[in-house]
Amino acid sequence: MVQVAQSTPISMSQATNTLEEISEAYRASMPDDLRSTHPFTWYLEEVNADPMIARSAHQRLAGMFDHYGTSYDEERGTVEYRLAVEDPLHDGANKFHGRTVHEAIHEFVNKIKGGARELGPERRIKLLLGPVGSGKSHFDQQLRRYFEDYTRREEGRMYTFRWTNLTSVIDDQDPTDDVVQSPMNQDPLVLLPRRQRRDVLAQINDTLEEPFSIRNDQQLDPESSLYMDRLLAHYDDDLKTVLEEHIEIVRFVADENRRQALETFEPKDKKNQDEAELTGDVNYAKLAVYGEADPRAFDYSGALCNANRGIFSGEELLKLQREFLYDFLHATQERTIKPKNNPRIDIDEVILGRTNMPEYREKKGDETMEAFNDRTKRIDFPYVLEYESEAAIYEKLLGNADVVDISIEPHVLEMAGLFAVLTRIEEPDAEEISLIQKAKAYNGEIDEGEDIDVKRLREEANEIGELGEGMEGISPRFIGDEIAEAIMESRHRDRAYLSPLTLFNFFEENLEHHGSIPEDRYERYYRYLELVRDEYKERAIDDVRHALAYDIGELERQGEKYMDHVMAYIDDDTVEDSLTGQAKEPDETFLRSIEEKLGISADRKDDFRQEVSNWVSRRAREGRTFSPQDNDRLRRALERKLWEDKKHNINFSALVSSESEDRSQERSSWIDALKEQGYSEDGAIEVLEFAGAEVARTELEG
Repeated sequence: MVQVAQSTPISMSQATNTLEEISEAYRASMPDDLRSTHPFTWYLEEVNADPMIARSAHQRLAGMFDHYGTSYDEERGTVEYRLAVEDPLHDGANKFHGRTVHEAIHEFVNKIKGGARELGPERRIKLLLGPVGSGKSHFDQQLRRYFEDYTRREEGRMYTFRWTNLTSVIDDQDPTDDVVQSPMNQDPLVLLPRRQRRDVLAQINDTLEEPFSIRNDQQLDPESSLYMDRLLAHYDDDLKTVLEEHIEIVRFVADENRRQALETFEPKDKKNQDEAELTGDVNYAKLAVYGEADPRAFDYSGALCNANRGIFSGEELLKLQREFLYDFLHATQERTIKPKNNPRIDIDEVILGRTNMPEYREKKGDETMEAFNDRTKRIDFPYVLEYESEAAIYEKLLGNADVVDISIEPHVLEMAGLFAVLTRIEEPDAEEISLIQKAKAYNGEIDEGEDIDVKRLREEANEIGELGEGMEGISPRFIGDEIAEAIMESRHRDRAYLSPLTLFNFFEENLEHHGSIPEDRYERYYRYLELVRDEYKERAIDDVRHALAYDIGELERQGEKYMDHVMAYIDDDTVEDSLTGQAKEPDETFLRSIEEKLGISADRKDDFRQEVSNWVSRRAREGRTFSPQDNDRLRRALERKLWEDKKHNINFSALVSSESEDRSQERSSWIDALKEQGYSEDGAIEVLEFAGAEVARTELEG
């Protein structure tokens, strides 16, 4: 159950953040040398001491992912990145869920790291392909936020340069342009001639302990090239004097709002698209001062210019006109841009695009787009396929919202997630496994004795589907919208809780009113909804049975007894009889009475007992308690045995009628037991009425 506690208003006397404290916190968050200037000789010394400050965009982005922490998932064979799994910058508010998503992020980072080593991906567009609402934009935004933070840290720092005292030497320089920052925010090493630069780079790479080398073969941008030529002519080619007298090194941080090393490009109306939005245009304010052919009259405000040394993010990239997309051919393969009537300009940036399925299919089938498609590395960003991970997405949405006055009952989010997942996975061979079983297997729920090969299921599904599982189906947005509608409708009716039954009704009523769901899928999705209703009914029945036989003390005693006997069985030892104190052999009959509740056959009992033993030993080594309730499989088995032991003493007729006082008291105790499982009082009454009659009928008829 998701239930946000009521917030307490804070009085002015309780406020802890004064203006002075806020100011100090802001100052502490900024780099120490953000507003400092340094001579070029300082940068040469600094880059020798720390070559990482001269990394390429791919190298810096790769370093960013590692900086915030990683872990390796041996089962999946993927690296999980903390900025996505935990979101440390935002206290987990924007973390990602689901195996498929983390596999996509792993693939993306691999391409970035391949580009860092100049293996080829640095000359490709990294295209995130997925259905609407799969998290592509969310991940893209996360990249930009973390890149901003990383470049403000010591580990991610980078520098650029600015020209100073220009009017003292260049006669026709506008006085307002006496100080000019590098228009492309280039690394200061580009100020060195290529031959001398190679010598410097060779020296720093000798000491660099990284799987990549620092490279920089760029030319100065046209405006900087003009300044360098004029100043060298004035000082008789004395480069040292030029760099000492007219260059200042400054810290350069990524800032999307200022369009520094981060640029998000959105396609406009096709009739109004202009390539100058990408590559820059004439600066008309300077045109009268310098003349049309002068590079100082060029405005380096194109999106690909602003993104230099960072990330270019193209929203719905494939919606651009074909002529626009041609600009990316040079931007990727040659890493240059070619503004109209201007020379080529070198760029160094990670070019990232996002697109949905219709645009991808259209461009993929267009033979005239072969060159563009060849320069694209597709990264599938599918929907989540584990329903509990999908439920975590909805829980996050509710956690960020104001839902303090309503209780989200048990199973609401899980069943919503299950419905969404059923629409995204390929239907298996019904003779081998049901669709619900497949969804549960993807979620990691494989009961003992079930011969389900999840890897094979995935491979078979990907062979059937055009692009693979998770690339079609109902989006989290649809589910989130219906949860919101159901919450508001519940409040209008003075219901302080949201149950799965209510949410199912909203799904059924609104499936055909959602624009993203094709008409030819309505019938199939209604069938899936019935499967989810049946699954919820089984879970509600289990909850009611648990409430009827609820005895936490007995559950603990039975669990501890089971673990004691299992450990003795594994160690070929004896256990002490609780009554006589004498040593005796492990009680096989008792052990099997628990294991049979999970469908564990006699020939598989040793495997399960070893699993429980390993679990106990592992928790003991970690200094953690090992209550039987902490082991999901053991807990389920204990609850089922407790039900079998106690159901004979339950007054099932009270589930059907509550007319007598005695029956009312019994129902009250059952409602309290359901509340212990996370239900609200009204929600407990509903589930008791919904599932209680079925429990009573089954037991009375049996």
